[in-house]
Amino acid sequence: MLGHSVDKYVNSTMHQTSNAQGWRHVLAERWSHAAGELPRLVPRDTEVAIQLGGHTRVDRRGGGRRENTVGRPGTIWLCPAGIEEEYINVVEPMADCLHLFLPARPFADTVQREFDIDPARAVLRYQTIEHDPFVAAVAQQIVAELDQESGAGRLLVESLSVALSAHLLRHYAEEGPARPLVEKAARPMDSRRLARVLDAIDARLDLELSVAELAEVACMSVGHFTRSFRAATGQPPHAFVAERRIARAKAWLRERECPIEEIAYAAGFSTAASFSKAFRRATGCTPREYRLLGRR
Repeated sequence: MLGHSVDKYVNSTMHQTSNAQGWRHVLAERWSHAAGELPRLVPRDTEVAIQLGGHTRVDRRGGGRRENTVGRPGTIWLCPAGIEEEYINVVEPMADCLHLFLPARPFADTVQREFDIDPARAVLRYQTIEHDPFVAAVAQQIVAELDQESGAGRLLVESLSVALSAHLLRHYAEEGPARPLVEKAARPMDSRRLARVLDAIDARLDLELSVAELAEVACMSVGHFTRSFRAATGQPPHAFVAERRIARAKAWLRERECPIEEIAYAAGFSTAASFSKAFRRATGCTPREYRLLGRR
């Protein structure tokens, strides 16, 4: 997916983007921003900008609000889709900022499935947020995944995007819906559904898996599936899949003579280097070291 950042941040520098990583429900970009005014823009995606380092000052106007903010690590600028940003001036440069773009359609789907309300009634505020621990935690996990691919990063990021959309709606909606936004209770997935999902995971460990695909196997919404799966297994889907992939890699390293690169792809990694890093984080040794230890 493509965000609107290239049209908006004309005097800034992009350092990282998730475009090549196949994330479906969120685009993540890491930018540094020079001082200066930015063009007026009506964003097509909801943008959540989280300052990661340094200090800045931003003056902006949109959605009938005027804000002059001294930004620090953790400051969040929320700019909902469809609300014109009439004026924005980065008064003091910003060294490091993570921008998350949530496309309108997945956001609307989350609203409808998780809260069973008309997405047209779920309008976010144009707002600067001094600090939000949940958004900060999401940002940290996405930055870590941008820096270093894990065994189930796509699953993790898709789960995070759904959770972030729900969190924004619950806390930063312009007008609350007729009934409170209460998160649905997490009940363990029944054994038949769980068996279907586990079979699907094992059959496709070498492929790109998405939460949406696994939720479809279980005939559940993404949010409901994620909570129900965790209640049944004790792990969120991304952690469960990452563990299964490392387990497959261990078995192949012990039992087969094939190259490390082949094992990396069989375990669902795009490169041998990313596989080696994830394997070492999980086991404390490299794949080659593990293979040698297994033969002793």
